[in-house]
Amino acid sequence: MEPTADELAGVVDLFGALTRAELRRALSELAFKRGAEPDDPGGAIDGAVASYHLVAVDGDDERLLVPGPAAFPELPEGAEDLPHIMDAPERSIDRERAGRAVEERFREEATLAVREGDDDAVERLLDVSYDLEAWGPVDVGGARERLRTAGEE
Repeated sequence: MEPTADELAGVVDLFGALTRAELRRALSELAFKRGAEPDDPGGAIDGAVASYHLVAVDGDDERLLVPGPAAFPELPEGAEDLPHIMDAPERSIDRERAGRAVEERFREEATLAVREGDDDAVERLLDVSYDLEAWGPVDVGGARERLRTAGEE
């Protein structure tokens, strides 16, 4: 079972936030329900974080994953039963805290993309910048302008 980034966001969204270990367990439960061997979802989770479908935020005592600005959460088949199967609490994350964490990461990645002249990263981050401002209480207009200028060179 290789979930899409939006399916990973959908599973996380069921609970509000999950640790990486809880998300792995949820995916293992889904594979079991389907009678399939669970894949190691580490790469899929890392990819979803890299693409801003999931974002990592420091919770009160642990690092949590929440649906990110690029996500259109969708539930994979059978996922609606996960809250009854798993012993994971429903959580809510302060949107301002999440926004600050993602904004900081975004600015660092934008600076690196411009400095290295990475056109693919510049284009991807330009797209994410609009999603990010709609998703959380952040303003990345200055970084977006630097990306736009770099993309025109």
